[in-house]
Amino acid sequence: MKAMTLRNLPPQLDRTIRKRAKKKGVSVNKVVISLLQDHLGESERRLVRRYHDLDELAGSWSKQEAKLFERTLAKQRGIDPEMWK
Repeated sequence: MKAMTLRNLPPQLDRTIRKRAKKKGVSVNKVVISLLQDHLGESERRLVRRYHDLDELAGSWSKQEAKLFERTLAKQRGIDPEMWK
């Protein structure tokens, strides 16, 4: 693969790219390549829509609450042989 150098990158654009890389947990290089591919219609991967509306709930239960939830689910997942006669 060839390397490219960007000169005179506006400071605001630099900050925006770096923020996006940090948010996604990827390198600045990957963000720039992804932006170029998306903009030029040459994206190699299928876009996956990600939703973040429930992110606040992730990891919010205590271990005790999680165990109680798992026990409750296990009861619901049981098969009642009488219903299948």
